[in-house]
Amino acid sequence: MNLTEKMYSAARELYASLGIDTEKAMAALDEIPLSIHAWQGDDVVGFEDTGHALTGGCQVTGNYPGRARTSEELRQDLDEAMKMLPGKKLRVCLQGHEMDMLRPGQDRDNLDIENFAGWLDWAADRKIGMDIAPAYYSHPKLDRGLSLSHPDKAIRDFWIGHGQSCRRVAAAFARRLGTAAVCNQWVPDGYKDTPADRLAPRERLQDALDEVFSEVFPETEVLDAVESKLFGIGVESYTVGSYDFYLPYAAKRNKLICLDTGHFHPTESIADKISAICCQQGRILLHISRGVRWDSDHVTVLDDALLDLGRETVRNWNGNNIFFTLDYFDASINRVAAWVIGARNWQKALLIGLLEPSKEIYEYEERGDFTARLAGKEAIKLLPWSAVWNYYCLSREIVADCKIMPLIRNYEQQVLAARE
Repeated sequence: MNLTEKMYSAARELYASLGIDTEKAMAALDEIPLSIHAWQGDDVVGFEDTGHALTGGCQVTGNYPGRARTSEELRQDLDEAMKMLPGKKLRVCLQGHEMDMLRPGQDRDNLDIENFAGWLDWAADRKIGMDIAPAYYSHPKLDRGLSLSHPDKAIRDFWIGHGQSCRRVAAAFARRLGTAAVCNQWVPDGYKDTPADRLAPRERLQDALDEVFSEVFPETEVLDAVESKLFGIGVESYTVGSYDFYLPYAAKRNKLICLDTGHFHPTESIADKISAICCQQGRILLHISRGVRWDSDHVTVLDDALLDLGRETVRNWNGNNIFFTLDYFDASINRVAAWVIGARNWQKALLIGLLEPSKEIYEYEERGDFTARLAGKEAIKLLPWSAVWNYYCLSREIVADCKIMPLIRNYEQQVLAARE
């Protein structure tokens, strides 16, 4: 028995004394899907090869060597990252401009599965699911910072076509891969300064979204989501697709509401929103990111906000009401490392939540014994979850945290350095 196994044996015994089965917790973590966001690997640039500048409130900082320049390179990097991630249900999520290629004369408003054939074959070979999100940015038809809410119908129609075609691609993914694809709609539209008319853009966005969703797909193929934002670069004063806009829209039209953990005020608790939505509107797409003073999409770290989010997730998740996608892009560090570190931190947060002996603390609360509740919540912070995590990785034949960087450095030297 090695040291990891010895430490796990002791931790398992301690958790058992508190009524927690560590084997069941690890098995539960195996079954929680996680969609890895492809855009961390190409800095949200995409592969259209049209020279579009990065626009629409998106900004990727840093110039670390080795950015994926083609879909083939991006898949190669994802393969490397996923070797270091435990869990049985990993997926990959694309942005709509991360296709294999565009045919001559083709634009985003009429994409089809042939544009993503390489992705589909790759995912089928690895037996993983695929998700997709339209890219309503970095294109000349993002005019004056507006897409689906633009006053010009021709521009709106172009972007409606893009949203519709991405949903058809999502359905094709699902039919081939045997698992429903999440298709998330984030629209960057807004104004830098306070608009004269706040209503008309939202009316246009609502109508345009209804057209995007007009083709009906079974939920075994497409799970539609809509994503709000507090603000973005260049749209600091008014965002058309605000949280107050999308929450009732999702509820009325039976869509998933996407909560991006970087899209709210820094002091606002996203964890607190989970139960509020699950008991009413019902379904959430959780975009896992980390905002630092603004929506800056930093790699997730195991901080209090992530721990609280993991805890609330496992207490509310019933297997089909919350879906999980990473969403950050950092070009100041090794991109493969960013995937691995951020994903593993989210999995750790989930495991910690699964291991918490909360029944007794619930009982304290129900009796009104808030002193005992506080003492209990503090005491569980000392439980040896890390011993369970280390054994979880070992038992799933996944590298331990302390051995990640040598693998990443080797890949950097052998593969990424050659791209410069």
